[in-house]
Amino acid sequence: MFSSTMNAVFLSLLLLTSVAWSQAHSCEDLKKLSVPETKIISAEAVGAGALQLTGNQEADREAFRRLPAFCRVVLEIDPVADSRIPVELWMPADGWNGKFLGVGNGGFAGQISYQELAIAVSLGYAGAATDTGHQGSAIDASWALGHPQQVIDFGYRAVHEMTMKSKVLVQSYYPAPLQHSYFAACSDGGREALMEAQRFPTDYDGILAGAPAYNWSHLLANAVYNSRALTLSSSSYIPAEKLPAISAAVLAACDKNDGLADGVINDPRTCHFDPSVLLCKGADAAGCLIQPQITALRALYSGAHNSAGRSIFPGYLPGGELGVGGWGLWIVGHAPNTSLMYLFGTGYFANMVYDDPHWDYKTFTPDRGLADGVKKTAPELDATDPDLRAFAKRGGKLILYHGWNDAAISALSTIDYYNKVRTVMGPKSEDSFLRLFMVPGMQHCSGGPGPDSFGQWGATTASGPDDAQHDVLLALEQWVEKGPAPESIIAAKYGGEGGGRKTTNTRPLCAYPKVARYKGTGSTEDAASFVCTTE
Repeated sequence: MFSSTMNAVFLSLLLLTSVAWSQAHSCEDLKKLSVPETKIISAEAVGAGALQLTGNQEADREAFRRLPAFCRVVLEIDPVADSRIPVELWMPADGWNGKFLGVGNGGFAGQISYQELAIAVSLGYAGAATDTGHQGSAIDASWALGHPQQVIDFGYRAVHEMTMKSKVLVQSYYPAPLQHSYFAACSDGGREALMEAQRFPTDYDGILAGAPAYNWSHLLANAVYNSRALTLSSSSYIPAEKLPAISAAVLAACDKNDGLADGVINDPRTCHFDPSVLLCKGADAAGCLIQPQITALRALYSGAHNSAGRSIFPGYLPGGELGVGGWGLWIVGHAPNTSLMYLFGTGYFANMVYDDPHWDYKTFTPDRGLADGVKKTAPELDATDPDLRAFAKRGGKLILYHGWNDAAISALSTIDYYNKVRTVMGPKSEDSFLRLFMVPGMQHCSGGPGPDSFGQWGATTASGPDDAQHDVLLALEQWVEKGPAPESIIAAKYGGEGGGRKTTNTRPLCAYPKVARYKGTGSTEDAASFVCTTE
């Protein structure tokens, strides 16, 4: 399927390298290079701690003050008409580790992740990021209206172009050759990661894909389906003040399924929670649900189905209702039609599927809506191909992770993809290049009641160990560079007064389908008290 694409990639890279490569350049000299379809807008040496960013570019001033000296290259790639892809490439002036790290986006993209670039260059990588070809809020899709080429950029072209052109500049800046390339991202970035493995298997040696929104058309059809369920009648909406009661009932029913009462459901698939226990016995109140709300809650847990009863997308799992990144943010919002998933779903259908900014979500039906979404956008936006033979054959390694408490993207969707890859490629082949780590108690990419820090952002903790046992990106590197395949990663929860970085809890994350079980002795907040098992 990808043979012609792979050949084109190889030829393009060889051509670009021959154009740009002669010897190591100074940072400022990179501005003079001629790279096809690319404008090098600036190339400047930035002193240690001297980076100056303005406005919403500056997310963490302290992190930028700690940056080492680096070469900052700003470029614009223009592959076709109505396509303008801004890219930033940051390369350490000293101490380069010989590796390239591509970072991804969230939501509808629209911004370059300067914070993740800062992490990359601080760890010694040459790092690159793009806004995928448009500027704006991550929850705004209005840019897509009437711009099909920009939708393609967002779907897959921008990250690939960023990767290709950045590698040329990396090889021109450093006297030593580029040794390995990695990509690490979550959410839409996880979709970008899988798109890279599927469409451009030679771009990266190792890919870390978290909570991937890979089944884009189905995910956002489910988002609109849920919004319809919550507004089916004037009584269907579940206000955020009722989420504590739902969460308490779920934990009462299922928290002890793994033998521990710790506020975390180890595997929510074992939780068979019946929402009817919350039915109000009298007047409507914050601690109970009226019947239309119970109907809506059942719909959220079951996920969207078509008229024939076939699942469109997996439902949300019980246990992730509360928390900063829980249902209040993603599913119910602070009022009807204010949640992030409502904004993502309606933004997608209005601007990418129907080309109608006034599209009414109440006209949505699962059958017609999904069919229209798939027909219009699946070739550009869906990263669902389970055939990763080209990526695996060249030695590529892929690590997936997903939090069980994810209120944005059902964790079951990533398990579905993992199983499809396993079916297509066979378990022995899959074991050689693919791992999945499910994270109990973690919400979307991070957060939640369970240990949620395991190096997934490419950064080791300030107080934690710096090794492949505690850092999933380092584990991926070790695997790619002829080390052992990771069978477990230790995740940590950090807390403490005044926003400190004290470790409060650790727990092993086990390579799926294994799960962490308490041994019966030792602290339940210490990873050493658990063992990975299939039992």
